[in-house]
Amino acid sequence: MTYQQNLELIRKTGVIAIMRTQSSEQLLHAAEAIRAGGVCAIEVTMTTPGALSVIEQAAARFDHDVLFGAGTVLDAESARAAILAGAQFVVAPAFKPAVVELCRRYSVPVMPGAYTPTEVIAAWEAGADMVKVFPATVGGPEFIKALRAPLPQIELVPVGGVDVDNTADFIRAGASAVGVGSALINQKLLDAGDFAALTERARKFVQAVACGRAS
Repeated sequence: MTYQQNLELIRKTGVIAIMRTQSSEQLLHAAEAIRAGGVCAIEVTMTTPGALSVIEQAAARFDHDVLFGAGTVLDAESARAAILAGAQFVVAPAFKPAVVELCRRYSVPVMPGAYTPTEVIAAWEAGADMVKVFPATVGGPEFIKALRAPLPQIELVPVGGVDVDNTADFIRAGASAVGVGSALINQKLLDAGDFAALTERARKFVQAVACGRAS
């Protein structure tokens, strides 16, 4: 898929699943489950054991209807390694100009983390495709709305504290998508092998995004 197609898939889905699993096998099963529920953008955090190998396996196993990215990317070296392993987008917890520059060089969508208006603008001017607003639990949807008022041109993705009950509110506030971690995928469900529950959770998040966009 092209750079623009990858961005469009993230926008269309409206949900980025943030996965922290204990094994690549768990992650691949979880990816199948949430894809069945309509979530097609998956962020594999670099804190996952063997993250690069997991990304490589996932990218090889799934077709273009699932987008695998690397998360918790702290430096340009990690970003490049993830991209070479097959990462189709990169997410960082903070704004590092070198990470954005590296991703632009490889035409890979990049979402650096920011919180204040100054940080958000700096990330956008450096070439960020979307800006991850973290932690979104501080300020909530009202903060996203406040940021969007003077900065409507910047695509924001709230992460941290996002759940199925507030997803529609974040979308209504102007978020282009949301990043969801344990509220969608948690270790208890993975250990229990309850992938049907993961599919249902994914479906509810997708419905919440649709509800937010419709209102």
